[in-house]
Amino acid sequence: MDNTDRTTTVDVEGMTCANCVAHVTEALEGVDGVLNVSIELRAGEASPVTVVSNAPLDEQSLRAAVDDAGYSVAGIH
Repeated sequence: MDNTDRTTTVDVEGMTCANCVAHVTEALEGVDGVLNVSIELRAGEASPVTVVSNAPLDEQSLRAAVDDAGYSVAGIH
């Protein structure tokens, strides 16, 4: 059994302030399997969002969570 945490980076566009960070963090923490979310806010460009999970995450679930929070995904890697 593999107990290694996995890290996924989601590049999110449209965040400009701490309130934006809070909305995206809350949305992503609601995705099944997400253990931790940290965001490096880069106003005016895509902000890298590090998502830690204990299993591979469904990319569509991540995209939907960000979209529901009112932001857009530039990429997932």
